[in-house]
Amino acid sequence: MKVVIINGSPRTHGNTSIAIDEMVKVFDSERVETEIFQIGNRNIRGCVACGACMRLGRCTYNDVVNEIAAAFSDADGLVIATPVYYANANATLIACLDRMFYSSPFDKRMKVGASVVCARRGGLSATYDQLNKYFSISSMPIVSSNYWNSIHGRAPGEAINDPEGLQTMRLLATNMVFLMRSIALGKEKYGLPESEQKIFTPFAR
Repeated sequence: MKVVIINGSPRTHGNTSIAIDEMVKVFDSERVETEIFQIGNRNIRGCVACGACMRLGRCTYNDVVNEIAAAFSDADGLVIATPVYYANANATLIACLDRMFYSSPFDKRMKVGASVVCARRGGLSATYDQLNKYFSISSMPIVSSNYWNSIHGRAPGEAINDPEGLQTMRLLATNMVFLMRSIALGKEKYGLPESEQKIFTPFAR
């Protein structure tokens, strides 16, 4: 089992990292490999709708987005973690996700997805919903915990004082491991669910 983790925070040792570290403890104990990409401090441009990815099989801007996509293609699960800015995810993270999900041609069905959000106070559930849309459009099962996947903290290190948030992260990782293993067993016995060719309905005629 392998999980790719995208940290959308520009702070390499901030509160979002605390949440991720709590999950990694569980993954390590369950012998699940993890690969973390810290991208909040990277220069990642947004999608320009050039369509080159349809020909290349990857984004035409050959940066860390393609590196993450390659790792994700071989993984069983994906964790997307971000601090909250104006009740939204970090803009750099969104640029990364837009390009990665759109340009990567591999089948994402039944890869497991989990969103993690961190804020001083508000905007957590709105950002959580925003991130989950990447999974739900890709036929990826979404992992939950015993509360929405959030943790609180403003100054770096404050999240360590949110025991409920830390517990939420541990249970999230535990549930993720169980779901990935269950899906692996299901695929072994039944294969992937039958798929259909995508239908695009034009509303403007």
